[in-house]
Amino acid sequence: MSRGDNGEAVFMGDPTETALIAVAAQFGLDKAQLDGQSPRVGELPFTSERKRMTTIHEVGKAESADSAAPWAGSPYVAFTKGAVDGLLEVATQVWVGESAEPLSAEWRTRIDTSNESLAQTGHRVLGAAFRPLDHLPSKAEIEEIEQELTFIGFVGMIDPPREEVKAAVAECRTAGIRPIMITGDHPLTAQYIAEKLDIARNGKVYTGQKLAKTSTEQLGQVVADVSVYARVSPEHKLNIVQALQARGEVVAMTGDGVNDAPALKRADIGVAMGITGTDVSKEAADMVLLDDNFATIVAAVREGRTIYDNIRKFIKYTFSSNIGEVLVMLIAPFFGMPLPLIPIQILWINLVTDGVPGLALAVEPSERNTMKRPPYHPQESIFSRGVGTEMLIVGTLIGVLSLLVGYWGYQQGLPQATWRTMVFTTLTFAQMGNALALRSHQDSLFTIGLLTNKLMLGAVIVTVALQLMLIYIPFWQDIFRTAPLSLGQMGLCLANSLVAFSAVEIIKWQRRRTSSS
Repeated sequence: MSRGDNGEAVFMGDPTETALIAVAAQFGLDKAQLDGQSPRVGELPFTSERKRMTTIHEVGKAESADSAAPWAGSPYVAFTKGAVDGLLEVATQVWVGESAEPLSAEWRTRIDTSNESLAQTGHRVLGAAFRPLDHLPSKAEIEEIEQELTFIGFVGMIDPPREEVKAAVAECRTAGIRPIMITGDHPLTAQYIAEKLDIARNGKVYTGQKLAKTSTEQLGQVVADVSVYARVSPEHKLNIVQALQARGEVVAMTGDGVNDAPALKRADIGVAMGITGTDVSKEAADMVLLDDNFATIVAAVREGRTIYDNIRKFIKYTFSSNIGEVLVMLIAPFFGMPLPLIPIQILWINLVTDGVPGLALAVEPSERNTMKRPPYHPQESIFSRGVGTEMLIVGTLIGVLSLLVGYWGYQQGLPQATWRTMVFTTLTFAQMGNALALRSHQDSLFTIGLLTNKLMLGAVIVTVALQLMLIYIPFWQDIFRTAPLSLGQMGLCLANSLVAFSAVEIIKWQRRRTSSS
């Protein structure tokens, strides 16, 4: 704890610890002052199996002289905090008023009832107990100090879920992602939070105690139906991850502690917390969240799907364009035609016509159904789901139509430079139409609009302008061996190039019909 510029207390560190320090300060208990009076001389760290931690303090002179202190007269005292049910297992007394009483069945019932009452409202409940010590325990004795404790009471704290998390969970469901909660908290606390976030819909909560008695085969059936796990150990987290993977699931695991490291490492995607996460968890994870926000994971999924979709669009565009070029060059000799394109024209198509619009496809915004479809299998081919077929259809159309335009000019006796320019121009314009149509896997270009990707619109306009420059400016005509086209010839090129655009739009229309039926 430190002081800010305005004198207010600033707490740094573990949220649970800082919350306890803050509430103690409200009652006039200053941590720095208490540390000076009763310095810590020993510690039994927290473990997931015990679900508690203990610190040993040397009793100060002021406390020794104060007969009101429960540990008065003892040179040392051990303070233990942790799960209430765990403390009740090692406590034999309860502090009532100014004296200790035996921890009877009635007291246990009262404590359990109060504990569950807080847990049912989403509170995380920590119990506290103490034990006076007549000597400083040795290393061999230190684990024995958590016995015959005197239960003092408990404190409830709540960390309400962020507003955006519920929306993120709902988006996960529509995207075919199943959220699962695995926590060390009380089952009632876990159930309350899970129901509030719509993670648990069947009301089932599986505890670590049940998991310890569940076989590997049974766990495979449990994970198919249960989405909330409470009072779990690191081993249980790892078992849950492995059981899900055994069912063929792709598992992403989040965590921030040392105990989460095995599950983070075993998961297909380990996600560590950047703010509260330990170094061990960050090293074991594949990804680190800088804001510790679950909604960020969902945003990353959306971005990843968009990138994957855009890669497929780029591949479809590039391959279909190249198929068209290859067919033009391959089939033309069979019609008795000279080569329809010269090397510099092919180079222009590959560098400019293919490259610039292709790069614009890489920044295409997310489609409307990106998070409303199930995830694709990680081993799926990039050419699956019709990509390869569509490339062949569109590529063949581009090539055949470009060649037909050139063959028509060749049969009409047009100069070689003219009909070759018509082939060159048809190929270029057809690829521009193909790029515009491929912007969406399912929606029509007229639905998504031209301005939703201004870079693509600019790329098409610039490419068309450059193509016209090659055709009508004498300097570039000499370099690229082109000839100016008449209005009718240019119209024929444009009309044939629109066929490729129309073909892609028809394929998408059919896709929309199939998905809606």
